[in-house]
Amino acid sequence: MSSPASTLAAPADRGARAELRNVAIVAHVDHGKTTLVDAMLRASGAFGERAAVVDRVMDSGDLEREKGITILAKHTAIDWHGMTVNVVDTPGHADFGGEVERGLSMVDGVVLLVDASEGPLPQTRFVLRKTLAAGLPVVLVVNKTDRPDARCEEVVDESLELLLELADELELDEATTAGLLELPVVYASGRAGRASRNRPADGELPDEPGLEPLFDVIAETVPAPADDPDAPLQAHVTNLDATSFLGRIALCRVRAGVIRRGQQVAWCTADGRTTRVKISELLRTEALTRVPAESASAGDLVAVAGIAEVTIGDTLADPEDPRPLPRIHVDEPAISVTIGINTSPLVGRDPHPGGKLTARQVKNRLDQELVGNVSLRVLPTERPDAWEVQGRGELALAVLVETMRREGFELTVGKPEVVTKIVDGKVHEPFENLSCDVPTEHLGAVTQLVAGRKGELVQMVHGATRVRMDYRVPSRGLIGFRTEFLTVTRGAGIASHVHDGYGPWLGEMRMRQRGSLVADRSGPVTAYAVDQLSDRGVLFVGPGTQVYNGMVIGEYTRGEDLEVNIVREKKLTNMRMSTGDELVKLTPPTVLNLEQALEFCAADECVEVTPESVRLRKTVLDSHARARARSRAKAAV
Repeated sequence: MSSPASTLAAPADRGARAELRNVAIVAHVDHGKTTLVDAMLRASGAFGERAAVVDRVMDSGDLEREKGITILAKHTAIDWHGMTVNVVDTPGHADFGGEVERGLSMVDGVVLLVDASEGPLPQTRFVLRKTLAAGLPVVLVVNKTDRPDARCEEVVDESLELLLELADELELDEATTAGLLELPVVYASGRAGRASRNRPADGELPDEPGLEPLFDVIAETVPAPADDPDAPLQAHVTNLDATSFLGRIALCRVRAGVIRRGQQVAWCTADGRTTRVKISELLRTEALTRVPAESASAGDLVAVAGIAEVTIGDTLADPEDPRPLPRIHVDEPAISVTIGINTSPLVGRDPHPGGKLTARQVKNRLDQELVGNVSLRVLPTERPDAWEVQGRGELALAVLVETMRREGFELTVGKPEVVTKIVDGKVHEPFENLSCDVPTEHLGAVTQLVAGRKGELVQMVHGATRVRMDYRVPSRGLIGFRTEFLTVTRGAGIASHVHDGYGPWLGEMRMRQRGSLVADRSGPVTAYAVDQLSDRGVLFVGPGTQVYNGMVIGEYTRGEDLEVNIVREKKLTNMRMSTGDELVKLTPPTVLNLEQALEFCAADECVEVTPESVRLRKTVLDSHARARARSRAKAAV
C-alpha cells in the first residue's frame, strides 16, 4: 500500500496540479455519504482535538437534520498529507437531482457509495448514470460492511452489472466499457472511520485502522485538474450563498486562468450580456470554514463576492477575451403544484403570525428561490395571486413550502400534479422506476396497491424473508403512495423511485379509495362532536381546534365526501338523569404534517399552510357551489 505522500508524485499527464483532487460523493439515500465525509474530516484532523464533533456535520440545514437527508450539495476541503481533496457531498434523493448535476459540474471524479446490504437501488442508478454521462472516473466504495446482513461480494457484482447496463444505454465506446470492469473497489465503514482494499468477511469491519486506503485510491483514480492556468480566465458559477457582510457569494470552479481579489472580470450572463465587474472578496475553503485568499488558479473551487445579481451557470471571464462556458443542464421538472396566498377564513389568525400574507411577498420569495435552485420553474396562472411551481418531485416541492412557512409565509398549496408533454400529437406523462423491498407476507397487498396505480412489474427477486420488486409506474401513481405503502406493510417496507422518462398517458386513475369528512360550519371542535363522529372515519382535529366551513377534518370510511357538524355541543337540560354524565375516552386525532397532507389531498382540495398549522380544505369552501360544480361535471359526462 502506497503512503499518502507517495501519491503526490503523479505523472505529469495526470494533470497540471498533482496536489489537488476534486471529487463528488454520490449514492442512494441513507447509504452513508455524509457520515463518510465526517470520517474523512476527522481523519484529516480538521476538527481539532478539543472540538465537539457533530454527526452529519455537512447537513447544516434544520430540514436536513430533521429529515435525515441531504438536500443541498455542499463542498468541503480536506488536507491529507499535503494533498487537498475538495469533496462535494451530494443529495441521494432523485427529487434533488439538480443538486447532483450541479455538484458533478464541479469535480473530476466520483466516489460511488453502495450499502453492503441493500446494494444498488433506483437512485444509485440515477446518480451513476449522470456520472457516466459526464465521463467521470468512478471509485466504488462498499459502505457499512459491519452490518449483520452485509453481502459484500454480491453487491460488487450487482454494481458492476449496473455499470455495464448503463454503459450500454449511454452507448459508451468499448474501451470505456472495459475500463469500468476494472474500477477500484474500497470496503468501508463510515461510522467506524475505517476502509480497506481487502474484502472483509460479511458483517465485519475493514482490516485497516483508518481511511488511508480510501485517500490513496482517490489520488490514484481521480485525475488532478487538467485546466490551464495560463489560458484566459474562465470561472463557472455552480452555487450561491450569502452573508450579511458580503451579500451574495458565487461559488465557482476555476476552469482556466487565475482569479485574484480586486480583479476586474467579465461577468457573462444567460441572456448573452457581458458586464465588467470587480471581485471585492475571494475566499477558499479549509475544512468547514472559508478563509480569505489573494488568488486562485485553474482547478480550484472558490467563493467570490462583489457581484450582486450573479446566478448559477454564469461565467466570470477575462475582460479582454471573454469566453462564456455552457450553462448547467438539468432534467426537466416532472411534478407541479399551485402556490398562492392564504385565502381561508383563518388567514393571519395564528398565535404567532408570520405577517407574510400578500401576493407580492410570495412572488418575490419564489423569484428568489429561482436564483439558487436550477431545477425549479415558476409559471403564471389565471389568478394573479397564485403561481404554478414545477420541480423534480413531490419531496422537493414540499421542502420549498416547508422552508417558506418557517420564514413566516401563509400559503395555499394545491394538489401535486404531473407535468405532461405533447409528443406526436398525443399526451405523454412522466414515469418512475419504483423499487419495493417488502416482507414476504405483504407481497399480495403491495402487488394490489401498485396494480391499482397502473404499475407494471419489471423484475421480482425472492429472498429468504423479503421480496424485492421493480416496477415502472406513472409518476402520478406515486402521489400519496408512500403513506398507503407503509400502512399495508405495517412500516416494514422500503420503497424508492427515480425518474424513468416519459410515456403515453395511461388514462384516469383513482388515487384515493375513501372520501373526506368536511366541516359544514365554523367554530371550535367539541369533545361531544368528536365522540359522536368517531365511527365515521379517522379525524384530523381534536377538541378545541378552530375549524371553518369547507375545512377537511378527517377521512371518511366510504368513497364519497360527508359534511358533518364537528362543533356540535351536548344539549343541556334541567332534568336529573339517573345515569349522570359518563367519562368518554376519545381517540387522539391523526395530525398530518405537510407531506402527508399533500399526499392525502384530493383533486378538489388544497392545503392551507401557516407558520403554526397545516390544514386541509376544499378549494371551493361553499357547499352549495361545490354541489353545483358536481352537477355540471356529471351533466358534461
